[in-house]
Amino acid sequence: MEIRSTTDRDREVFVDTFHAAFARFPETPAGERTGVWAALETDRAWLAVAPDGRPVGTAAAYSFELTLPGGGLAPVGGVSAVGVLPSHRRQGVLTGMMRHQFTDVRERGEFLSVLLASEATIYGRFGYGPATFTQRLTVPRHRGALTAPRAGGTGTGEDTGSIEVLRRAECGEILEAVYDRYRRAQPGALSRPPHWWSLGAGQPPIAPSPRYVAVHRDADGVPDGYACYSIGEPDSLLVDETIAADDTVYTALAGFLLNHDLVSEVVFKHSPPENPLRWRLVDLNAGQLTRHTEWLWVRILDVPRALTARGWFCDGELVLDVDDPFLGERGRYLLTVRDGKADCVPTDREPDLSLDVRDLGAVYLGGTAPSTLVRAGHIRAHGPDAAALADALFRAERPPHCLHWF
Repeated sequence: MEIRSTTDRDREVFVDTFHAAFARFPETPAGERTGVWAALETDRAWLAVAPDGRPVGTAAAYSFELTLPGGGLAPVGGVSAVGVLPSHRRQGVLTGMMRHQFTDVRERGEFLSVLLASEATIYGRFGYGPATFTQRLTVPRHRGALTAPRAGGTGTGEDTGSIEVLRRAECGEILEAVYDRYRRAQPGALSRPPHWWSLGAGQPPIAPSPRYVAVHRDADGVPDGYACYSIGEPDSLLVDETIAADDTVYTALAGFLLNHDLVSEVVFKHSPPENPLRWRLVDLNAGQLTRHTEWLWVRILDVPRALTARGWFCDGELVLDVDDPFLGERGRYLLTVRDGKADCVPTDREPDLSLDVRDLGAVYLGGTAPSTLVRAGHIRAHGPDAAALADALFRAERPPHCLHWF
């Protein structure tokens, strides 16, 4: 079996092979550059080819920026379009493609790889850990009344802005600008490169599908939030995503949606963890979490670079013994944090925590506490205070959340 990178001439073969792996057919001719395929980076796409020359597997990556705790931005490869023909599964095709991708990522100078997993059982063995989570929040409209905040504070006061309803086709530049400001401040968020917007590559609101958009403007008329929505069967208001500069803007947009006429419920497809909206409802039990799932998986390929790239919110020292079974690598590192910055160097000191690289990926953005994985039996704490110190160190300024689909 040969694994080779592709060129633009391979685009149709790549798309057809990927769909064949799942017994599907392209919605449009494979050669047409529509949807997410319009953004396919052929120099980051791989074909697995059998000895007789037939393509039997695919894997690709998109170039994004990931926002880290503390506001740092890291270039990442967003793995996608992974598929192996049923006739060639369990023959090492996927393993070979993942090794090729990791080599390519490192050669590009990237130290992180990310993906959205179609099945949660697949990618842990390659060193990926679930780093962000998302929820589906459903609120019956007749129970959607909001309370006033009982205390002041940043982002919790009375809204002084305005909301305007536009069609998706009328506000593409506004959406792009508002999302870009939002993602730079939100740990776990991915960039949406300009060509994704111009090509309509992805799901709404990037894709120019028919949608209404509630655009929020601040007191000076500057757009600082939006909600993209449509009507679903039988009479639900389906909200693709709500992007807001702060909680006041988010609540204003949510209140607008919850007051929409002639709908029985409002469904927020991607509600962030610890969303304060439920606490703003008069009826706390009105907001029902109908789905809670992992979203962005993180794979660390250079432990010292990854740990020194993100920001930190308390001082301390930890010795981490990190095992990477897939790549056959193991390292012990002294993590020293002072004034929000970290130093990470090899050490011979006894470890405070022993963990798999997948578990380091899971806690990296602050979405899962290390002590949770200690209790689950995945991370080993070597001292009574090690897990608590790791929790304090790895927390983020806010829970990580990713909306982008790729």
